[in-house]
Amino acid sequence: MPASGRDVEPRRKPRQVRAELTRDRILTAAAHVFSEHGYAAGTTNRIAEQARVSIGSLYQYFPNKDAILAELMVRHIDRGTWTHADRLDFSPGSLESVVRALVRDAIDNHRDDPRLLRIMIEEGQLSGELRDTITRHGERRVAQVREVFARHPDVHVRDLDTAVDIVVFTVELNTHRLAAFEQAVGTFENELVDMVTRYLRGPSSAD
Repeated sequence: MPASGRDVEPRRKPRQVRAELTRDRILTAAAHVFSEHGYAAGTTNRIAEQARVSIGSLYQYFPNKDAILAELMVRHIDRGTWTHADRLDFSPGSLESVVRALVRDAIDNHRDDPRLLRIMIEEGQLSGELRDTITRHGERRVAQVREVFARHPDVHVRDLDTAVDIVVFTVELNTHRLAAFEQAVGTFENELVDMVTRYLRGPSSAD
């Protein structure tokens, strides 16, 4: 993710429903334009045309397309919660299925639009809101995964907090790459699940 060299903060947050709908329409249009034309050709004029708003209206909400992309990234990250963590099996011997649920959830959260995800990775710049969102999401995700691993009887690591940080980072990083560059899911998922499961079982599991 490149360092920000331009203003990527949104100009204003809507307070009325109509303004919020206009902002949402701009963001939806931008996602389509970036995916269809690429980032370089995804101009604010094209976005405004796709959203059916004037270019002046677009600039009331965003100073440039970098700010629009940053806001799309905020929304993407905010969607990434482990949605079915409360339905997991915590019986002995079920650790692999728990890890697979974690990996599959991460994969599913990143499969909607590979081209847009790749643009986010390659072109996205950090806004203040995006930094806050990344921090908030990371804390929430880590806390959620920690609660799961702390309850599971098959987890035997030396330091649970460190282990959770390693697992969350490994899963997130690799699933982003998988989705963005459209690699085959099956083998990737199995190998990642096997690696994380063996690690969580601890040294005694190396038999």
